[in-house]
Amino acid sequence: MAAQVENPPADALKTASGLAYKVESPGSGTVRPTDADLVKVAASFWTAESSPDKPGNFGPPTHPMLMSRLMLPGLKEALGLMTVGEKLRVWLPEKLAFGGAAGKPKGPMMLDLVLLDVTPVPTDPADVAAPPQDAQFTKSGLAMKVLAPGTGTAHPKASSTVTVQYSGWTTDGRMFDSSVMRGAAASFPLNKVIKGWTEGVQMMVPGEKARFWIPGKLAYDGSDNPNTPKGMLVFDIELLAIDGNQ
Repeated sequence: MAAQVENPPADALKTASGLAYKVESPGSGTVRPTDADLVKVAASFWTAESSPDKPGNFGPPTHPMLMSRLMLPGLKEALGLMTVGEKLRVWLPEKLAFGGAAGKPKGPMMLDLVLLDVTPVPTDPADVAAPPQDAQFTKSGLAMKVLAPGTGTAHPKASSTVTVQYSGWTTDGRMFDSSVMRGAAASFPLNKVIKGWTEGVQMMVPGEKARFWIPGKLAYDGSDNPNTPKGMLVFDIELLAIDGNQ
């Protein structure tokens, strides 16, 4: 195993940093991840001491990783070369692996990588401080702006269970919650969330993306929980399904 880890094959491609790689199978599309993206990766690695049939891994492949926070310089560089669905075998010199860090594998590494998904990190909206003039206002004080139209026609009811992707910010642009950052859509009954969500999501149809400005009275201002944000909150919500049906 040591020879495989330490000596890339002659036909491996090499970068200026010393990374070597071979494309095992191509990906789809043209998008390659950057520091501003979340990635989902299936990854196995071997060191010179590893057993061939017992590779290490970097955690569950469904767990998203922020590119800018990846510990291994070589892993970050390799992923930046990939498109979704692509599989690479990668050889890293120690300086591109754990760099001799205490408690980490020593020496060079060989990795098998499959890039499963690339998702841009949600950025705070330019109009996060207050709803724009073209927002739709309701009697309760909720403001809404459609970001992308839906593909369905049905609206959820207050008793419906919905599946959504969402991110939430305070009006100073601080993100406090995001299903996107967790790497999984969220499902819940609309009568079990804050009033602004119960009202606002009922205005949506499946496939729609919308931005909501929710006054504190419709959010967490009455909550005794010190960990909940207070005042107006801004949410970007994508309604994926109603009661599990697209």
